[in-house]
Amino acid sequence: MQLCRVIQKLSGIKDDIMKSHIKTWIFYALMLILFSLFTYLLFEKATSFNVPKHHTAELVSNAQASDNFQLFKLSLLNNVAEPASMLLLQIISILIVSRIFGFLFAKMGQPTVIGEILAGIVLGPSLLGYFYPDAFHFLFAPKSLGNLYILSQIGLILFMFTIGMELNLSTLRQKIGETYVISHASILIPYFLGMLLAYFVYNEFAAKQTDFLSFALFIGISMSITAFPVLARIVQEKGLSKTHLGTMAIASAANDDVTAWCILAAVIAIAKTGSFVSSLYTIGFSILYVVIMLMVVRPFLKRVGEIYSNSEVLNKSIVAFLLLILILSAFATQVIGIHALFGAFLAGVVMPQLPHFRKLIIDKIEDVSVTLLLPLFFVFTGLRTEIGLLNTPYLWTICGIFILVAVTGKFVGGAFTARILGESWKDSLSIGVLMNTRGLMELIVLNIGYEMGILPPPIFVMLVIMALVTTFMTTPALSLINMIFPEKDVEKEYIIQQTQGIFKAMVALGNPENGKALLNVAKTVLDGTKNSLAVTALHITPGTDTNPIYGEQFSVDSFRGVNEAATELNIPLETEYKVTDNIELEIVKSANYNNFDFLLVGAGLSLSGIPFFKESSMFRNIKWLNAIINKISKQQTFFYPGTLIKDKTRYFIENTNCSVGVFVNRGFEGITSTLVLIHDESDEFLLRYARRLIKNDSGVNINIFDTNKLASTSEVIRHGIHELRQQFPDEVKVHKASRISSSILSKHSFMLISYQTWNLLSNSDKKEFEYIPSTLIINKKVSRFHTGVRNKTVSNISIDPVGESL
Repeated sequence: MQLCRVIQKLSGIKDDIMKSHIKTWIFYALMLILFSLFTYLLFEKATSFNVPKHHTAELVSNAQASDNFQLFKLSLLNNVAEPASMLLLQIISILIVSRIFGFLFAKMGQPTVIGEILAGIVLGPSLLGYFYPDAFHFLFAPKSLGNLYILSQIGLILFMFTIGMELNLSTLRQKIGETYVISHASILIPYFLGMLLAYFVYNEFAAKQTDFLSFALFIGISMSITAFPVLARIVQEKGLSKTHLGTMAIASAANDDVTAWCILAAVIAIAKTGSFVSSLYTIGFSILYVVIMLMVVRPFLKRVGEIYSNSEVLNKSIVAFLLLILILSAFATQVIGIHALFGAFLAGVVMPQLPHFRKLIIDKIEDVSVTLLLPLFFVFTGLRTEIGLLNTPYLWTICGIFILVAVTGKFVGGAFTARILGESWKDSLSIGVLMNTRGLMELIVLNIGYEMGILPPPIFVMLVIMALVTTFMTTPALSLINMIFPEKDVEKEYIIQQTQGIFKAMVALGNPENGKALLNVAKTVLDGTKNSLAVTALHITPGTDTNPIYGEQFSVDSFRGVNEAATELNIPLETEYKVTDNIELEIVKSANYNNFDFLLVGAGLSLSGIPFFKESSMFRNIKWLNAIINKISKQQTFFYPGTLIKDKTRYFIENTNCSVGVFVNRGFEGITSTLVLIHDESDEFLLRYARRLIKNDSGVNINIFDTNKLASTSEVIRHGIHELRQQFPDEVKVHKASRISSSILSKHSFMLISYQTWNLLSNSDKKEFEYIPSTLIINKKVSRFHTGVRNKTVSNISIDPVGESL
């Protein structure tokens, strides 16, 4: 009786909902009808306003006489030529070309900033203007560049603000000794060499344009700039952030950055006033401004940062207030006469020294400034860089001398000073190379000099080329130094590693949340009795746009759950965090360089097609759309979803010197009932992994599926199965089956399969394999040191893929 009342009540609610829907649509239809009727009556009443019929006829006649399509084309061109349309078209072309070049240079292992600078040169008169002058003059007409210039300057102001926020003044104070001397030596030596070079080229290039003092000072500052953001990202990408070299390089570059910008402010003041004495007023006001920012504004902002230190309370009002501080600071320095960029930089420096607070602010600003507005500055620089001005061998020789002086000054200033202060030759040379990185910061200085009329066009072009060359050479030069001074003898370390009974496994975490499952698999599958398991967890953040200031925080956050899981599982764990644009290459390099025995990578798996369409009621009833989606999803190799696609997995297997395991997580909760698939005689090594599973967890039972009846035809397989069943008679069962049905797969919590067998079966039995449990796909490979080819001593220590000494 109670049930009937509930059903009646639910039925009444449903009827009420239906009536409400009907009433809504009736009202909507009535509203449309009334709107149409009253609109018709209004226009009928307004016929008296129309122009005389003979004039209308004349207009119609003229319109018919003209070409309608031509009128449309003319209207279209007029719309494109409007300032707003032209600016949007310029931004579109700049973003497309800069992202393409940035991507290509990232794949080459170079900073993306080089590609973006080259994109500006490609769009400028040097290439686009030379080969397609009509397109160039249409896209970048002189009268349209004003808006582009203003936007690029706004982008620079926002960028310099974030650069100031990347500096940690407390870190500079802690390392003020050695790094202070290195940074100042790498400014003073190239500065003097630059002024000396200016003495020899002044008469020929700049005498008619500016006085020698301003010219020499700007050549000197252009030789002594170091690009702190580019250097920091190279250090991050190379995994040197936590090393002594990385710490020294970043601290020295930060000192260099602060000092160079202060010198630049003084140089601008001298250049604008024409003499050193008259510039003292500007320098005096600049010092007063810096004192106010550090002694008054900074303590006030520190209190603000303590209040608004998390994203929940960091609202639009406080962001607007901080942007107001930035703009006021930039305006003040512009009025004083030392350029708005210095004010933006110092506004970033005085922001609260709270990493989380700075991260929140940078996240809100940097994406727009770096991704959207900064490429506009690169292109604007490219529009000024006309490489065709260097049209004789003599001019290219002068350009080469500029590059040589720039490299010599920075390298000698950084490397030899570091060596004198007690650094090793390797670290000293690396510091010299890193300090020679100029990048975007150099372009900012050059553009200021160009706008002030101090740097003539040919010298400007030479210095832009110098900035590109010195930035481009950093990564190859570091690789060369590492080749000349290898950090360790890998073969010797491998011998020590094996004699100590250590089995090294690297776990590459695509998503840190999957870390616990991967560690569980590593512990159960790889831990041995003769060799102790040591795990290194590697997590890589894609893209070198991650700010160095909170890269360490990312590392802590990424490994928090993994460290907890390692403690729970009693696994010795080391963590490694990197930032790179080429994740696969970095994983392979880490695995090979550190001589790991096993690489374990994770892959998520979804076999239900495209989740959005499958779960959305909007598309559920559209049969033809679902048919297309299902067709596309079936054509894909289903075990390689997301970023870990088939080609990338093959890349790991073909390029890594150790065995590789790909873990497919299918709602993994633990390893209990395990299916071991034997399809070929080479799959015999899986039996040893099965033995390891049972030894490490007494709750595991093994079901061996012999799909080709190898237990009868192969002595190796028969012997392996016999030993395993003899040792664990209750935990091991053998089945002979030519096909693995979906019902069998669904009964297991875990599956072991070789990479070769997986490729064969997943291509032929896709339908059944959609029901696989969590699976470890293993590619067996013996390390190059196991063969004894390179060192006969190593050949005496043979390690099987599961880490047991034989």
